[in-house]
Amino acid sequence: MNRSALLKSALLALLRNKTRSLLTVLGITIGIAAVICVVAVGEAGQAQVEQQLNNLGDNFVWIEAGGRAVNGVRTGSHGTPTLTLEDAVAIRRQIPLIKAVSPNVDGSIQVIYGNQNWFTGYRGVSPEYLDIKRWVVDQGAAFTPDDVDNAADVCAIGRTVREQLFGVEDPIGKVIRLNGLPCKVVATLVPKGLSMSGQDQDDTILMPYTMVQKKIKGVTWLDDILCSAVSQDAVKLAGQEAAALLRDRHHLRPEMPDDFNIRNPEDIIQAQLAASRTLTVLLVTIASISLLVGGIGIMNVMLVSVTERTRTPISRVRVAVGATEAAIRLQFLGESVMLSLVGGTAGVLLGIVGTVVAGRTLEWPMKLSLQAVLVAALFSVAVGVFFGYYPARKASLLDPIEALRAE
Repeated sequence: MNRSALLKSALLALLRNKTRSLLTVLGITIGIAAVICVVAVGEAGQAQVEQQLNNLGDNFVWIEAGGRAVNGVRTGSHGTPTLTLEDAVAIRRQIPLIKAVSPNVDGSIQVIYGNQNWFTGYRGVSPEYLDIKRWVVDQGAAFTPDDVDNAADVCAIGRTVREQLFGVEDPIGKVIRLNGLPCKVVATLVPKGLSMSGQDQDDTILMPYTMVQKKIKGVTWLDDILCSAVSQDAVKLAGQEAAALLRDRHHLRPEMPDDFNIRNPEDIIQAQLAASRTLTVLLVTIASISLLVGGIGIMNVMLVSVTERTRTPISRVRVAVGATEAAIRLQFLGESVMLSLVGGTAGVLLGIVGTVVAGRTLEWPMKLSLQAVLVAALFSVAVGVFFGYYPARKASLLDPIEALRAE
């Protein structure tokens, strides 16, 4: 039997029982579509978490003033003079695993421009902060080391502050007031969106830390020291070396607790990412069960087909006149593969449509996985071969005498 005749025979056999074939195909279709949709949703969720990790900073090491517990009471960073500029300089010079350091002095303030005002958070930092936290300048140019040395009244504003104060007006070169202090806007920042805690990262103003220390807060200490390690693997070790250096600089005895706190928010996001991947694998496994059910459906249909067609004159004669086992096996395998191919094609189309609908519903930038589509399509063929082999083998081993004797 040539291949074209085989294909035609398989198609005619399936069309003779349209309802049964349709129900069998439906199981494969739902399974393939479910796998494609689940993989797409899982990858979109992982992309969201990875974006949060990217926004967190460049191998971020966060040193916060104030220990976790001092005399049994937890202290916050603001108003706790345990970190100084000299500490930041020492960390940058003495710890090779840290490639960039930015002092940080932060707080909240009322900002005014014309007849508009907005209550927002601010950070007094050095120019290195933009690289450490992966901030990108949208318009203008960020303040420079000279601005830091001169405590210049300049700032860079986030997208939320820009929209609240300026609307569609170009803010570059405009002067805003921070508690009565005039400050020139020299740059705007590319938006980052919400953080993992739901905080608006674009609701911020960045200024030279010297300006904040001298003209806004009136302090000489730092709230935080923000650092960037040389690599992802070096983050924890860099934090440990920074802790040892600070304990030595602050003359803390071994039994005394730290008067600073090294945070690892990256660990939380990595845990979220691992959980997201595990959930995706679990959902794909569950979705794959429907493929297994669809395959069993194919096998049942083919077994029924073998039984029915044993009683047809054409099948009895085909066996009796000496059709080879391979030809008969190939005929029945062709029918089962045809079922799985039709189901797989419909499943791929349904999966693509489902992915688009899910993306619009969740408002996520869905990314259709080409690998998932190819694997699903190949899997559908494998299902047809695997579950169709036994019925095909049973048909090929049919005794010609029994075939002629069947009523």
